[in-house]
Amino acid sequence: MSTASALEYFHLGSFTVPRLWVGLWQLSSTAWGSAPAPKIRGAMKHHIDHGFTAFADHYGSSEILFGQVRESLPAQPPIVGATKWCVFKDVDPTRAVVEAAVRERVVRMRTTSVDLLQFHWHNYANKGYLTALQHLVDLRSTGIVRNIGLVNFDAIRTDEICTQLGPGAISTHQVQFSLIDTRPLHGMADVCEKHGLKLLTYGTLCGGFLADAWLGQPEPDPYMGKLTPSQRKYLEAIKVWGGWVLFQELLAVLQSIGARHGGASITNIAMRWVLDHPFVGAILVGTRLGVTDHIDDNLRVFALRLTDGDRAEIEVVLARSAGRRMITLIGDCGAEYR
Repeated sequence: MSTASALEYFHLGSFTVPRLWVGLWQLSSTAWGSAPAPKIRGAMKHHIDHGFTAFADHYGSSEILFGQVRESLPAQPPIVGATKWCVFKDVDPTRAVVEAAVRERVVRMRTTSVDLLQFHWHNYANKGYLTALQHLVDLRSTGIVRNIGLVNFDAIRTDEICTQLGPGAISTHQVQFSLIDTRPLHGMADVCEKHGLKLLTYGTLCGGFLADAWLGQPEPDPYMGKLTPSQRKYLEAIKVWGGWVLFQELLAVLQSIGARHGGASITNIAMRWVLDHPFVGAILVGTRLGVTDHIDDNLRVFALRLTDGDRAEIEVVLARSAGRRMITLIGDCGAEYR
């Protein structure tokens, strides 16, 4: 459709991909709401029709549903699928073990190769992550993997991995990054520049809290039934960052900036602020496929240009938060999962 021309893109190997991706982690549970499989597949096709041709994650049936949708569509434009291999228990990452993990995803996604295989290794004390990644690099030469990414590594290990594997081995790194969680600015950004990495960011909307609907609302009870698992998680992050009262001030500033830009939403401003960092490739937008649809609002982010004055207003609030200290309070990227 013509709306695709309004999107921004970046290069992922031989692919040209939009800077907003459809994040599929909400297919991991009915806690975010649920829809029947045909409706989910229809929602995927609806996103593709509007130019959102990149999908990411492996939870629940997401790989299977993605594979079914891509198989049903013409080869052009290319529909890109990113998935994960997450290692939480110590394993001996032999070539056979690594290849089996990749082939499992190939089968589930109904393809001959994985467009982007994102790798997570839980235990830093076990350096097997370097061996596993070297096998992935070797497998890439066979064509079964097109691109290799990382998920939730800290800056030290990301630099170690990219240095050992060499230029171009790692394409992307998926970490949290938002107006609330700015940890990538303190180390990871330098690593990205050094090695030519692009971040795929999640949590950019704090589970939906960075939205007009939450302006003027009282702090929610984390145990109230209406909150999603993501909102419970990011409510805690907001508390560490500076609390609900300061968060309301941030929302008010974002709404005021949006009003100056033709009524752009708080969500638009929050996304644009992240996308304006040169080390960011794309934002992964958690999508409740078949339940809600924010395509039109998300498309508006690409026409939006923040001014220096806009960014200065945002910085006034951020400077009053604990954002710069979060890396010491909760650790570097990915520390919250270890």
